[in-house]
Amino acid sequence: MSGTAVMVLALAVGTYAFRLVGPVLHGRVELPDRVRVLLSAGAVVLLVALMATGALTEGGEFAGWARPAGVAVGGVLAWRRAPFVVVVLGAAAATAVLRAAGVP
Repeated sequence: MSGTAVMVLALAVGTYAFRLVGPVLHGRVELPDRVRVLLSAGAVVLLVALMATGALTEGGEFAGWARPAGVAVGGVLAWRRAPFVVVVLGAAAATAVLRAAGVP
């Protein structure tokens, strides 16, 4: 077996074990309230960081102003509780209009 196949197999087993631990230990392990708050905040921070890198960079460089503006429009629409399709189409339309106007 090649090294790549061994790594893929090890990651698959690890992922399955990690997902199995939640249901198996549910109710047996009690997390302190402080840990729960930190885990919740950590998830939000991770999602914001992923969104920021996806919105602001392309190929390791700044993506231009049209894409972050589109993400901002989508964020405002989501904040105003618009339907998901409206959020996506609004963000795409804002980006497209800005790019058609010559904004990089």
